[in-house]
Amino acid sequence: MKTTVQPITKLPLLVIALLIITGMPACQDQTTSTYTYRTQYPVYLQMSNFRTSQAVIESGKELENPGKIYIYNDFLLINEPQKGIHILDNSNPSNPISINFINIPGNVDLAVNSDMLYADNYLDLLVFDISNPRNIQQVKRVEDVFESMYTDRSTGTFMTLKDTVLTMDSDVNSDWGMGWGNIFWNRGGMFAMSSDASRGGGESYGQGGSMARFTLMSAHLYAVDEHSLRVFNVENEENPAFIKGIHLGWGIETIFPFQNKLFIGSNTGMHIYDASNPSEPTQMSVYQHVTACDPVVVNETYAFVTLRTGVNCRFGVDELQILNIEDPYSPKLLKSYPMENPHGLGLAGDYLYVAEGKHGLKSFNVADVMNIDKNQLEYLRSLKSVDIIPGPKSLIVIGPDGVCQFDYSTPNKLVQLSCINVKNPIIV
Repeated sequence: MKTTVQPITKLPLLVIALLIITGMPACQDQTTSTYTYRTQYPVYLQMSNFRTSQAVIESGKELENPGKIYIYNDFLLINEPQKGIHILDNSNPSNPISINFINIPGNVDLAVNSDMLYADNYLDLLVFDISNPRNIQQVKRVEDVFESMYTDRSTGTFMTLKDTVLTMDSDVNSDWGMGWGNIFWNRGGMFAMSSDASRGGGESYGQGGSMARFTLMSAHLYAVDEHSLRVFNVENEENPAFIKGIHLGWGIETIFPFQNKLFIGSNTGMHIYDASNPSEPTQMSVYQHVTACDPVVVNETYAFVTLRTGVNCRFGVDELQILNIEDPYSPKLLKSYPMENPHGLGLAGDYLYVAEGKHGLKSFNVADVMNIDKNQLEYLRSLKSVDIIPGPKSLIVIGPDGVCQFDYSTPNKLVQLSCINVKNPIIV
């Protein structure tokens, strides 16, 4: 008797899927726990819908999903990605006081120049007078200076993203989840950390963290999206003038200014631009590394670059790289140090603070860059951290659970001053 065997390729796909799910042994233990993730999905909007009125200034409210941090004089500004900016009185870092909230749909970035706050509003740049933070006034809208993943100007339609929260069983691999801080940035459609690093070159500028897409230097505002550098003249602080866009290649993530140079982090390398002519930045060099998410901070001699694996950098590495940048036309890798999953970082003299995401916060003495691993000062494992500002009054650390401030006058022993907790914590 001849027996025929039906090829498995002709079985319905659903049957095959069920066979795989029920017939194959699990690779890891299953539990009944659930995880909550904050993510976003694309929606289409009309340009006219967000240009019809001034931004609404609301009374201070609780943090829900902190994004970027920025300090200006005695004030702390905290971005809620896609929603707006919290303004807090931080004259006493032990007791920051919420003053108000600027409702700005589509907001991701911010910077402050001489009491003028610059903030993105989808495709536009908004300018606010914050000379009196208790009576903020919108003074300018500059239209169509940023890009969307999709824009149809004939119909006035563009694509942006809307927040949503997902709850999943723990048998779903948590590495799939976006986690805190990974947002689908509306301008270019690539995943990118919600962050800021505006470290301006003048006394009139504020200070941010290491993961900026906005920064100020030499009376110019520089903004990066996933593929370009956008240049604005802000000599007239109330009336920024868009000058040009410079194509950089895909995967651009952060920007950090230092001594008339722009250090731009991407998921494939670090770009160095000469901005001595601030309206016409020119490329000096590109240091390439493996694909990994990449912020950078620098001093006169070295660049400190963290590389990490993540949603958009699955084939990367988790390490701290030290580069010699004395010759900015030819940066050289000196040494790499393994890390857990480094995000933002902050440099204060000879001391480096590294945000290790859900793994905590590390601090190092980096006077000897060839032996950083032997000079770790602290490892605060319970402090989930994503970015850092070494400010004049405190070390400010932002993470999925909120914003904490520390006295770091004794670098090897951080002393907590305050923490602003988020309303509904989301998993890192």
